[in-house]
Amino acid sequence: MVGFTRPPCDAGVIQAKTCFDATLSQRRKRLTLVATIIGSSMALLDSSVVNIALPAMQQALHADAAATQWIVNAYMLPLGALVLIGGSAADLYGRRRIFVVGVTVFTIASIACGLSPNLAALTVSRAVQGLGAALLTPASLAMLGATFDERERSRAIGIWAGAGALMLAVGPPLGGWLVDQVSWRAIFLLNVPLAIVAAALALGFACESSDPQAKQLDWRGAVAVAMGLALITWGLSAIPAAGFRDRTVLATLGAGAASLALFVAIEAYQHERAMMPLSLYRSRDFSATNALTLLLYFALGGALYYLPFGLIRLGGYSATQAGAALLPFSLIMGFGAAFAGVLADRLGPRLLLGIGPIIAACGLAMLAFVDPRQAFWASVLPSIVLLGLGMSITVPPLTSTVMSAAGKTHAGIASGVNNAVARIAGLFAVAALGAVLFASFSYHLAAPTPAQASEALDAVMSGQSGVREQAVDAFERALRTIMLVAAGCSALAGVIGGLWTAPNDAIPARESGRI
Repeated sequence: MVGFTRPPCDAGVIQAKTCFDATLSQRRKRLTLVATIIGSSMALLDSSVVNIALPAMQQALHADAAATQWIVNAYMLPLGALVLIGGSAADLYGRRRIFVVGVTVFTIASIACGLSPNLAALTVSRAVQGLGAALLTPASLAMLGATFDERERSRAIGIWAGAGALMLAVGPPLGGWLVDQVSWRAIFLLNVPLAIVAAALALGFACESSDPQAKQLDWRGAVAVAMGLALITWGLSAIPAAGFRDRTVLATLGAGAASLALFVAIEAYQHERAMMPLSLYRSRDFSATNALTLLLYFALGGALYYLPFGLIRLGGYSATQAGAALLPFSLIMGFGAAFAGVLADRLGPRLLLGIGPIIAACGLAMLAFVDPRQAFWASVLPSIVLLGLGMSITVPPLTSTVMSAAGKTHAGIASGVNNAVARIAGLFAVAALGAVLFASFSYHLAAPTPAQASEALDAVMSGQSGVREQAVDAFERALRTIMLVAAGCSALAGVIGGLWTAPNDAIPARESGRI
């Protein structure tokens, strides 16, 4: 999921906040920076650590493949659907206030996750966790933007990004170790001390700030988009059990599409109050970069969701080893962005937006054909390195293109929309690629009925003993299909970036703020 890397345009959200308190001491600024680092990283850490723990959760809770998806989807759904309204709430009611509320909700839900007696309780707790993340994530970015002036902001963003990258790199191996040595429940309780520190620093040292021009919250748009995403996600995740032609599945998908169409209509009608102004899409660069983001983060989210299953169930990795296997990706993403930013300044964003996703696609295609039973250094590592390089090349020019396409006036909302698109892409990836996994597994297993195929798939993914070799082989082929689909989406993102975005010399002309 995107938890293995920050979504694009986080720095853009910070840069867009121009209101700051000039009376703050340097000590208060530094401690506010620490609070924002912990707060913004906490939600991302949760996503990456949970991915590593999913095989253990599925086995311990006796969950099928579709139900396991909802451990992730229940979190990603409110986060993707409500992150924009969370940012608006922070501007309207106070950024520190919403940050602390978000951290509190996130912490209570994390405790509930760690103590969940069954899958249903865990899924509900994860949804509340996602709500907390939708409040604290944009509020933490806005707090940072409101704390430092333009002269100090670039250095603060550099520290924030570097420290966040370090935390994201440590997260998966640490989470895997906790799963192996303690329990999967410990990964949720790990959030508690981090949250206490973040909230205490914010309350003690951060200034309160708000936007006097902030408008009322777009609740109608938020409800419509949340319903649409929930219905489509449920419909896709129900396909393995019900089949592709089930009337309930088709009706649910249709209702979800209608809800998203209603969301677009609401945004067009509300205009100034809209949480996603449709006028932004008049810019070809803005439309292109969001299409690129949707495809690229769909590929990344799907690949990183299913890869730990392949490493653990096929390669015999422990959870600790699976987390460590993803460490090179996090390090490359975290510390390669600065170099990529310099490269983008010299070569222009268009070239990198074309090359980066295609390099990532090569890494995903290699993952489709590696044998996880072989030595990590010769099999999985080269693919992970290529994927990390492709992503690190893409994200800096993606951020700059989104912000320049919208102009200074709309940079904050444009960056927020792009962040939301990245999270929604990960949500759809888990559900849609789950249907692809089931279809491929059923085909290669040649099971008489969908129910038998679903039962066999659950047995492989949950690590049950006595699984037939034919089922394991079918699962391996299905994972290969997943990686190839992800590679295709990433390659298409590169085509869009290289052909649809405007020539490099045309980008500065839009910095005036005109859409």
